[in-house]
Amino acid sequence: EVQLVESGGGSVQGGGSLRLSCAASGFTFDDYTIGWFRQFPGKEREGVSCISIADGITNYAASVKGRFTISRDRSKNTVYLQMNSLRPEDTAVYYCVGDRDLYGSSFLNMPTNLEIWGQGTAVTVSS
Repeated sequence: EVQLVESGGGSVQGGGSLRLSCAASGFTFDDYTIGWFRQFPGKEREGVSCISIADGITNYAASVKGRFTISRDRSKNTVYLQMNSLRPEDTAVYYCVGDRDLYGSSFLNMPTNLEIWGQGTAVTVSS
């Protein structure tokens, strides 16, 4: 079964850190770009970051650049999102997403075209 399973969400105070994990299964990990989207209540999904598994090239939204770091562990078929200096405006449901064909800014800007979605994990940042 093709799937992405997120973990690591939770509640944290502003300025704190969380690390999200995304475990992939059922497809050839190295062939994909894996990334993170987030959805705020009542708003559109926003591309946060993505990483090309084969070569490790990363992309970030301007709103998280310098605070969030995406990485992958090819031996575990897992992608991580380290989130530091969290702000209340980072509060959202975070989704792990994968696609074989799209990467970089195209991946982050075209959520409706992406192939595999996880179930989401909630992140709440209090002030």
